[in-house]
Amino acid sequence: MSSARTRTSRWTETACCNASTQLAAQVQQASGRATTPESLAEGFLQIAIQNMANAIKRISVARGYDVTQYTLQCFGGAGGQHACGVADALGMTRVFVHPLAGVLSAYGMGLADQIAMREAAVEQPLSAAGLAAAAATLQQLAAAAADELAAQDVDRAAIELRRRIHLRYQGTDTALVVDFGDAAAIQAAFEAGYRQRFAFLMPDRALVIEAVSVEAVAAGERFGAETERTAAPHHPAPQAMVRMHCGQWLQAALHQRASLQAGAVVDGPAVIAERNATTVVEPGWRAVLMPSGALELLRVQPRASQNAIGTEADPVMLEVFNNLFANIAEQMACGCRIPPTASTSRSGWISAARCSTRKGS
Repeated sequence: MSSARTRTSRWTETACCNASTQLAAQVQQASGRATTPESLAEGFLQIAIQNMANAIKRISVARGYDVTQYTLQCFGGAGGQHACGVADALGMTRVFVHPLAGVLSAYGMGLADQIAMREAAVEQPLSAAGLAAAAATLQQLAAAAADELAAQDVDRAAIELRRRIHLRYQGTDTALVVDFGDAAAIQAAFEAGYRQRFAFLMPDRALVIEAVSVEAVAAGERFGAETERTAAPHHPAPQAMVRMHCGQWLQAALHQRASLQAGAVVDGPAVIAERNATTVVEPGWRAVLMPSGALELLRVQPRASQNAIGTEADPVMLEVFNNLFANIAEQMACGCRIPPTASTSRSGWISAARCSTRKGS
């Protein structure tokens, strides 16, 4: 059985190599550029990494968050293979790899909260009467959401109710969700969120309560915070040296995560293999095994600056820049979108200019 599996693996590897060589020859013939199977595969990987980075930008940069100040969370069996590349594309310098990163979605489902949600329209101004109507609607929604969890044998005493209110400026259709409270707290939270997202306010416009929503939450399993521990840093010897292509063929250290001890420091290029995931430590990055069992990836050398690509058309760079420019346009559209009204044409252009200046576009 083992020999049959080995023969199948070798046949698959040979078939892939042949297909890559043929595809590289086709690209070279069509573009007139020298293309090798390795450079072609590197190009595919670069495009995939840029697409993953753009997806992260849509839920962070486009909403006013500076991702360079955050840590990238890595999960999925193949997540660790691209973590350093995605972090570089986002300008991030730290990646956190959970001990169960390869099955983190399944692990999270097992620990997840049970949640029942309810939402209802209000469409009243932010006033005493509007808040009273919102509070009455929230009370009805909270009871319905709590009943749903209770029907699933959840103790009512363990249910947490999170009440939220959806606000927008009068004459617009962009509502932001903030926690329910008194009028002053609601308005302050709305203005903070609106300014972060759009970089301006419209104080001459009244606020409208578009809707209210409730989340009834039954907390899942919780773990207490671990006591801060330290481990002496050390550089373990690799189990083997393998070839890894990082723009060029390099010798990379191969480690088994199960054999590493807390405090282990692994400099890239390296591969850290485990039962349900593989982590690639790119050149210029360092992996540190934390006492909790998690891996911390840190960029320890500045990223190499990219030179101009010249005037020759590179199909890989054309795809990368096409996706990049499209993503920038989407970010500007999200950041500068103002609902059309009869009196906001001029202010819309001014606000768009403010957003462009703020985002450095």
